[in-house]
Amino acid sequence: MPYFLAVDAGGTKTDFALADETQELVRVRTGAIQRQRVNEETARQNLSEALHQLEISTGVAMRSVTRCCIGTSGDSVPLITAWLRQSFSTSVGGELLLLSDVEIALDACFHGERGVLILAGTGSNLAGRAATGKIVTAGGWGPNLADQGSGQFIGLESLRRGFLALDEERETTLLDRARKHWKLSSLNALIEFANSNPAPNFTTFAPIVVAAAEEGDRVAQEVLEKAGRDLAYLAALVIARVRKLESDPVFAPPPIAVAGSILGKVAPVRAALTESLSSAYPEIQILDAPADPVLGALWRARKGA
Repeated sequence: MPYFLAVDAGGTKTDFALADETQELVRVRTGAIQRQRVNEETARQNLSEALHQLEISTGVAMRSVTRCCIGTSGDSVPLITAWLRQSFSTSVGGELLLLSDVEIALDACFHGERGVLILAGTGSNLAGRAATGKIVTAGGWGPNLADQGSGQFIGLESLRRGFLALDEERETTLLDRARKHWKLSSLNALIEFANSNPAPNFTTFAPIVVAAAEEGDRVAQEVLEKAGRDLAYLAALVIARVRKLESDPVFAPPPIAVAGSILGKVAPVRAALTESLSSAYPEIQILDAPADPVLGALWRARKGA
């Protein structure tokens, strides 16, 4: 019997699903296996633990897998792709498909059909598939160059807006919350920490920004609203490129799906995104349920290249 392994390698966690031709057998979640996010020892340990759990839970040897599909951010970064290919080829049998995280999320919702996927978690990325089958993307250039609307963006932008609020003499709790979050003794220590090299993991501060917004901090609310509007802007760019590919005089915007912890759990970001897109495209359809990227990886694993 053929077996298929689907992997969603996120920035902070990795989800695995093992399935046969008709049903999903088991899911396992472990820590990150992306070499840009964790060191090699941690990535190897997380991968080994997950594969062991899959074998123990199902009795299926990983060497007997027919095809494995991995979706990951940074799918064009050699450090990430080379490590994933080498590590999976030595531990998992069969063919290996390595795709972007946004592409497997797109396939989770649309199974190769027309649509746009907006992914915002630790990082962010967007992809759209035209009626021609061609995929176009926007964003996804990494934390220093893009990642609009992501956890990384929210954490860093909140500090920028917090210090701007000092200059503007606006009230905000963000800087005090940041100092306490990172256990820093003073505002000067926060400045030094935020500008350190290598850069801090600003993503860890995002949940605290969300809490501040819920408690009425207007600066925090503005950060979340900007995150949603920035993602909507990128989505509009993707929609425009889909329209160009289709060359249809009567163009209907493709349906929109979302994925990732930010769009799945942070309501103000999702609301700002929806408001912006609906204003630009009143007839647009935005799917309610967030995408499950592992299902897209599983669909591709069963389907093949």
